[in-house]
Order: sequence, then structure tokens, then C-alpha cells
Amino acid sequence: MKSTVENLDPARIKLTVEVPYEELKPSLDAAYKEIGSQVQIPGFRRGHVPARIIDQRVGRASVIQEAVNAELPNRYRDAMAESGRVPLLQPEVEVTELPNVTGANGGQLVFTAEVTVRPEFDLPELDGVELTVDAVEVGEEDIDSELDSLRARFGSLKSVGRKAKTGDFVTIDLTAVIDGEEVDSVSGVSYEIGKGNMLKGLDTALRGLKAEESTTFTTELAGGEHAGEEAEVTVTASAVKQRELPEADDEFAQMASEFDTIAELREDLAKQATNRKTADQAVAARDALLDLLREKVDFEVPQAVIDNEITQHLAAEGKEGDEEHAAEISDDVASSVRDQIILDVLAETLDVRVDQSELLDFLFQTAQQYGMEPGQFMQGAQQAGQIPAFVSELARNKSLALALRQVTVKDSAGKELDLSEFIGSDEADAAAIVDEVERVATPADAAQKDGSAGSAGSSPSSPSSASSASAE
Repeated sequence: MKSTVENLDPARIKLTVEVPYEELKPSLDAAYKEIGSQVQIPGFRRGHVPARIIDQRVGRASVIQEAVNAELPNRYRDAMAESGRVPLLQPEVEVTELPNVTGANGGQLVFTAEVTVRPEFDLPELDGVELTVDAVEVGEEDIDSELDSLRARFGSLKSVGRKAKTGDFVTIDLTAVIDGEEVDSVSGVSYEIGKGNMLKGLDTALRGLKAEESTTFTTELAGGEHAGEEAEVTVTASAVKQRELPEADDEFAQMASEFDTIAELREDLAKQATNRKTADQAVAARDALLDLLREKVDFEVPQAVIDNEITQHLAAEGKEGDEEHAAEISDDVASSVRDQIILDVLAETLDVRVDQSELLDFLFQTAQQYGMEPGQFMQGAQQAGQIPAFVSELARNKSLALALRQVTVKDSAGKELDLSEFIGSDEADAAAIVDEVERVATPADAAQKDGSAGSAGSSPSSPSSASSASAE
């Protein structure tokens, strides 16, 4: 096979692939056999029809077409591998020449494939790079916040007759109307004012309402068939309750924890706040490293890839053809694709591998997030062809962790940080590999090791004796 590459632009190439008849012969023979097993020709057993008879009765063109259909994907894949480029979209393929349809066998298959490929760029050297993140500072207000969160878990709700305010829990009924027609409604929903996790403007509408009072406001619906559309929403507060927290004393410490005093509990909460902020440092370092890569790497994301991602996004939301929404998400999609390309190159540079246990852990955790049974989620993901995408995402995340090991991370006070708890270490990885090799050692290996320790009856020419002699 011969292939040539023409660069159409920095992110698009044209492959021209030539496959001589001799290399197509196995596929042609397979095509003759397949067609011969499908046709019934008098005087010949099914599956034993000579090629010349198939040429006469079915036509050599049909055989060539079947052989080309089987061979072309493999030849395209081989040509892409030879080119050293990474395809981002499906190719546009055109067959320009086929083996001889009439006359003597011979000729060749020639096809072209135009394909959008990943732009080529160099990643910056990470040795010597220094990143800075905020120092961990835990004050009394942090401990108070942790304590208040714990007290809230043991708090109780009490109805009040006053106007609702931020922090109150309100039982609400909602009705959404578009152009005079009711399009959605819910009732008996408990909502904490200030959470901001339902409808934009809901918090403002609820503040100042008493039980059994209503108000109407205009907002954009967040879900359902009319998501994104503007509606008139009427909200009724059927009950207003405030949360009463238990006193932060020794009695509470004994009820809510394993500690006897509130002082001991506060000390533990300080440790928890420190651990959480330390974990936040690892996240901040990761984000800082990604920002550095974004800044140092220069390439244009192929517009065709952005358009393809937008099309898939709109289809997933049931908004095919929504040009306005497409324009709204275009910049975010472009940024997301650019990050994926950078991290894919980083993962390849660092030779990142995702093992089966990492994939299974990810699938299990994702299933839990969606409230699904893990086996059902994994089966659905496999049937939908999502597993490769999950593996790619894991590799991207892992590549950032591995890259962080190559840089120096300091806090704003100038202290160098050890993030190995969150990103691992090369030493730990090496030790894990050794442990895994020892764990999967076969019984035969073990027996050989036992023999090498020295057996009186061992033959001088046996592997165990040779090992023992060399060890001595």
C-alpha cells in the first residue's frame, strides 16, 4: 500500500491511498466465498461456485464492491497511522479507481480521504515551573461555619407567623404560565430561601411573604419541555418555618460526635477545615497548571469540530436547529474542545494509561451520582458506546495529576507543598507495579523459585539448578 498526505490547512489533510491488486487479493477471495455462499446456481453446491461463474452470473463489480467495503476502513486506518496525525471527525472518502471490472484481473484500488485532524503544537516544558496557590488559613469563622453546618443537621423546623427571610424553609406551590396557558406546576415543595437552586428570581419573590400569601414573577424555566422559555410564575407560600439550632455546648458535642466537650469538637472541626482547604489547594494547583497550558499553547480549534459538538449538544437537549442557543454556547464549546485537545496531547506525552480498576471505580461512582444500579449503568454506557469517552476523560484528568508531579507548587506564604496525597507519586506508582507483579506470579513461577533455593535431587541442567548456581 502506498499513501501520501497533502496538508489542506493546519487542521485538515487529504490522504491518497493506493492498494495494488495483489494486496486486495485476500479480500477479493473472501468476497467470492461470501457471495458464493449466498447464491444458488444450478450445477454448483452453495459455497463452491467458481469465481469465473460468479463473475458471469453476479458480476465482478459486485465482488469488488464487497471487497472494497471490507478493506477500505482498514487501509484508511493504516494510512492515518502512517501520517502521524490524529483524526477528530469522520473522513470524507472518495474512491477514484477500482480494480479491473472486466478483462484480466488486475488494476488497483485508489481512494482519497479528507479529514479534520488534531492541530499540531508543542507543550511547554514543565521542569522548573512554579505554581502558587492560596495558603491554608483556618480561623474561628471557619470553625464556626463547620459547627453551624453540624448543628443544622440536628436542628428542627418551627412554623413562624412573620414574613419569610433568607434561611427560612418555605413550603411552596408553583404554577408556570406561558401566553395564558399553564405549562407546569408543582405543589408541596420545601425550599430554603437563599439556596438559589430552583428558579431565578424565586428567592426575591419569597422574601417578605407570609404563610398563605402569593406573588407572581417573570423568569426563565429551568427544566422540562419549556426549558429556557420565559414564563409568568405564581408562587404561594403555604408554610414558613425557621430552623432552630441546638446550643453549641458539651451536651451537643456528646450527641453529635465522639467527643465529650465542645472544645474537643471544635478542635476536630478545625482539622476537618484544614483538610478540606488542603484538598482545595490541590484543585487550585490543577486549575493553575491547566491555565498555564492554555496560555503557553497556541492553536486554533477546527471550526468543523466545534460545529459538530454544538450539533450533538443541541440534539441531546432536544433543540436541533436552535441557532440562537447554538450561538450562546459556541464560546463555551470551543473552550471545552480546546482543553480536551491540550489534555489529550498531555496524556499521550506522559504515556497515561487507564487500567480496568480505575474505569470500574469511575463507572461505579458515576452510577451512584445518577442513583442507578452500577451494573445497569455500565451496561447502558456500553450499549451507547460511551466507554471510550469515559476512558478519555479519565486519561485527561490523570494527565494533569501526573503533570503536577513535575512542577513545584508553593502557597502564597512561600511554603512548598506536598500534594502526593491527592496526585500520588512516581515512587508509589513504582511500588504498586512491583506489588502487582508479585501478586499475579503464577504457581509455576513460585515452584521455580522454590526449586532455585536448592534441591538435592535437582539435575545440573535444570533451570532451577542453573538459577541456584548463578545465585551462589
